[in-house]
Amino acid sequence: MNAIPQLSPLHFRKMQGCGNDFVVLDARTQPLSVAGAPARALADRRFGIGCDSVIVMEKTDGADLRMRVINADGSEAENCGNAARCVARLAAAETGRSRIRIRVVQGLLDCAVNADGSVSVDMGAPRLDWQEIPLAERMDTRRIDIKVGPIDAPVLHTPAAVSMGNPHCVFFVEDVTAHAIDRIGPMIEHHPLFPERTNVEFAQILSRTHIRLRVWERGVGITMACGTGACATLVAAQRRGLVERRATITLDGGDLEIEWREADSHVIMTGPASESFHGIVDADLARLMQGAAP
Repeated sequence: MNAIPQLSPLHFRKMQGCGNDFVVLDARTQPLSVAGAPARALADRRFGIGCDSVIVMEKTDGADLRMRVINADGSEAENCGNAARCVARLAAAETGRSRIRIRVVQGLLDCAVNADGSVSVDMGAPRLDWQEIPLAERMDTRRIDIKVGPIDAPVLHTPAAVSMGNPHCVFFVEDVTAHAIDRIGPMIEHHPLFPERTNVEFAQILSRTHIRLRVWERGVGITMACGTGACATLVAAQRRGLVERRATITLDGGDLEIEWREADSHVIMTGPASESFHGIVDADLARLMQGAAP
């Protein structure tokens, strides 16, 4: 009979940024297989730990660490701004440095832990060409051809499309509370115009420097905040001349400060990040992620 491998307990941290919450796992010393069923089990809010996404920290060259983002449905995302702030806080506490570089699927994120405890992340330049987002066909990404409701009197229409390393579809509305995000969100997420699906934003312009935002996240659902969504919304609004290049984005879970720098076109996101609690993953699930049969 083969001996049962003796595996170390798998620790996790539960973290959040503006209510966008994560289970953070450290795979820098031991590879973990998280995508698919393990992520869905961890993210389950009744039978698991509960989170919007599972974040996996891995070793990499040319950065302090690599961050993988696994959505609650088990799919992998390219980027996550709120998670980057959380991981930067962890890495800063570990290294004693206030500046941290994180590698994600789409490139490098330079992060700075500020004196007030907030974290700023250079999210890079937005991608605005239809092929970069991507869209299924050529069109002006300031106003793409999508309508919700009757053709002659749509409830929502001509949203903007932006990529912050992941795709976003931004609707500008008069009142974010007046729309059934739980119904419209999944319709747009799976719209054929978005071959890789999309995140969906509902943005209400309050002033030239203030936007109220609600979000349907691809692979997750309604979340209290979305960092890349806030960045995409500021860019989309500025391209339409609705706001300045810097604004406060108020989400269900709190405020993010977003600046789209003119000098280099990079988007800077600043906001909170904190740990809620920590613990040990269920032994059978941990064994599955560590590559052993349960």
